[in-house]
Amino acid sequence: MTAMVYPLIDSDNPLDLAESVIMDRDWVFERPADSELLAEVSGRWCNYRVWLNWQEDSRGLMLSCSLDSKLPKAVLPKIHTLLALVNEKIWLGHFDISSEDSRVIFRHSLLLRDGAGTSQEHLNDLLDIAVNECERFFPAFQSVAWGGKSPTEALTISMFETVAEA
Repeated sequence: MTAMVYPLIDSDNPLDLAESVIMDRDWVFERPADSELLAEVSGRWCNYRVWLNWQEDSRGLMLSCSLDSKLPKAVLPKIHTLLALVNEKIWLGHFDISSEDSRVIFRHSLLLRDGAGTSQEHLNDLLDIAVNECERFFPAFQSVAWGGKSPTEALTISMFETVAEA
């Protein structure tokens, strides 16, 4: 077993810590501003774009993970129904649709006030949850958008777990 040694980061900005975590994952990333970090990760189904935004005044950290798939406008009513069904199944964060480009996005926000902070382990967990939920439900969104499935059928497909290999 290998122990990961994390550098001590003396900063009030959790994105400094997040940058270190993302570097350890060897993800392609950029830091366009002190309050913003963008990364890209290859998943099983597509590439995911991770966006972390730090709001200093409210001490809020927002994590977004978008699926690399724009949805046709004609299927958005069905996708909204699917979103409601999917959001009932997840315990942290939620999915929504970007009004700008009709992409499905997983979002989660944290308030880090009154001495509440975050750690590298915590950020690793949040990134894992975001990517895993996107991986888990990507087939459902695609089944409705391109496969003609109903939201209920698509959710059933996503929730089916294989136990063994044939």
